[in-house]
Amino acid sequence: MSTLRTPLIGALAAALAVGAAVTALPAHAAAPRLTAAFAQSSVWDTGYGAQITVGNSGDAAATGWTVEFDLPAGTTVANSWSATRSQSGTHYTFVNLGWNGTVAPGATQSFGFNAAGGGLPLNCTVNGAPCGGGGTGTPTPTPTPTASPSPSPSPTSSPLPTPTPTPTPTPTPTPTGPVVDVATAAQLSAALADATPGRTIRLAPGEYHGAFLAQRAGTAAAPITLTGPRTAVLVNDGPSGDAPACPEPAAGWDPGYGLWLYGAPYWNLTGFTVRDAKKGVVLDSSPHVTIDGLYVHHTEDEGVHFRRSSADGVIRNSVVEYTGLVQPGYGEGVYLGSAGSNWGCHGNSAGVDRSDRVLVENNRIGPYVAAELIDVKEGTTGGTIRGNTFDGRGISGQNSADSWVDVKGVDYLIENNTGTFAAPGTFANGYETHNPSTTPAFANGCGNTWRGNRSDLGGVGAYAIKVTSVSACAGRPNTVYASNTVTGAVSGLTNVPVTP
Repeated sequence: MSTLRTPLIGALAAALAVGAAVTALPAHAAAPRLTAAFAQSSVWDTGYGAQITVGNSGDAAATGWTVEFDLPAGTTVANSWSATRSQSGTHYTFVNLGWNGTVAPGATQSFGFNAAGGGLPLNCTVNGAPCGGGGTGTPTPTPTPTASPSPSPSPTSSPLPTPTPTPTPTPTPTPTGPVVDVATAAQLSAALADATPGRTIRLAPGEYHGAFLAQRAGTAAAPITLTGPRTAVLVNDGPSGDAPACPEPAAGWDPGYGLWLYGAPYWNLTGFTVRDAKKGVVLDSSPHVTIDGLYVHHTEDEGVHFRRSSADGVIRNSVVEYTGLVQPGYGEGVYLGSAGSNWGCHGNSAGVDRSDRVLVENNRIGPYVAAELIDVKEGTTGGTIRGNTFDGRGISGQNSADSWVDVKGVDYLIENNTGTFAAPGTFANGYETHNPSTTPAFANGCGNTWRGNRSDLGGVGAYAIKVTSVSACAGRPNTVYASNTVTGAVSGLTNVPVTP
């Protein structure tokens, strides 16, 4: 989909071309000159997606930015990323996060939002000056939340375009215990092997090639943290060696995972990138792990996998894209649990993979996730999928991969997500349920709730929410609330009665 430049505030576009500074400065004083450019990245019947790029044409770095604008009556911001948003009536304020506040001379930072309604921003300012030519001031410091995902560019004519480099977050949270700084793959491997509760392993920018395995446990009071900027990149050039019958650490075997936590509960993984691996981040027998602000892309199979009863985990504010490059039908973005056919290996909780109660929140998943963007496997229960942005471009259709989210688990809450689909790809429905039989028996694919989700099926998908079987869940029905909306549907919102 091509990027649409609008007359955002006609004065803004004209002023941007001039790039004049608003605040007069002595000729000898170096100062930042901030501008803010608006562009629509996609448009649908009831709204649009947009990106605002903050640039610095001055000769000194800006150490923070605040963009403000008004929206006409009838248009609101539905969700946003890569900035802290506040609202007063029709006036919106966006403040940088910790990792994208510094704008070096000639550089840019950006944030995005989805709008409900077609009205465009008015009266735009950056750091209090018109967006067309910024001043030198730095906004008052604000609390620094964790990094949020940045939007992906529209695809080019290439079937697998390379993603635009994403922002570089500052490592979070601030370490409170001992810190181990690493700058080489050997140092990282040693630090993972020697990790103790409360320790922070801090990655320097650069590429780390190797098989990175963590098997040390943190605690609830003192988790272990692996953190680094977005430019700290973990790459696994494997796999190699003879694999055991079931995936578990073995001498001489590299599974090809970008980062593998095995028997390693209570870890925080923040800020860095994992790419060019067979699988991105794999958690085995590792409950209470929080993934925050990672960028996972270009994996042969799935991007992030909570497996072997890795329950009570979190993945938030992360970007997962370009998965399934070798096995499209196994290229899920986020994978919760294991198929019943794999419980012989991964069913470590009374024969079942109970990767329960995982929170998937505020991520951008897709485009070019070849299988489901989120696959919720049978036997798991009680998770939440909230506030995510799903871009269905590139779904392969292989191995029944033809929806954003496939729910085979029980009692999941799926709310306030935004999903879109556009060519290329194979797309049947936005969200689907399925009811595989398992031993032991579960009410798979039942008791799930959808509310407040916005779906654009691109004129291709049948239903936003397709419940495969009502009779299979007669005692534990799936519930679709009227707060869900859909555009571009061949058949409609859902195939089951809607709950007011």
